[in-house]
Amino acid sequence: MTPLRRVLIVGFIAFLAAVAGVFVGRMLVDAPRANETELHALLHREAKLSAGQEKKLHLIEARFAARREALELEMRAANIRLAQAIEAEHGYGPRVTKAIDETHEVMGELQKETLQHLFAMRGVLDPDQAAMFDKTVVKALTADAR
Repeated sequence: MTPLRRVLIVGFIAFLAAVAGVFVGRMLVDAPRANETELHALLHREAKLSAGQEKKLHLIEARFAARREALELEMRAANIRLAQAIEAEHGYGPRVTKAIDETHEVMGELQKETLQHLFAMRGVLDPDQAAMFDKTVVKALTADAR
């Protein structure tokens, strides 16, 4: 195999790995939003919230929106570091491994904070509203498994 051909193959593999990393990262970051949208629709249209509940939920949502935006920026930065590591190493080396771990850490933090946000919202609801909320959460989390 010629050196030029080897470089082209390695470059192509690195490019595919970078694209795959960005794709997976975007899928994971964007997935909770669809579920959240369904939950917010349930809460604001179907749950018959009191004015006090609406006020509390708006505060919870505003706090989480700011935190989610910060975590999404961290995720984008982690994806950039992953792409840079792939470009530098042209394989599954220590920089790529570290960048993958950083990406997973941010994804995990986003998932944890999303769940904390959901439980905070649930805490505002009465028992009947909470039961509807629980069913919607389960449906959203298991939709892809069916």
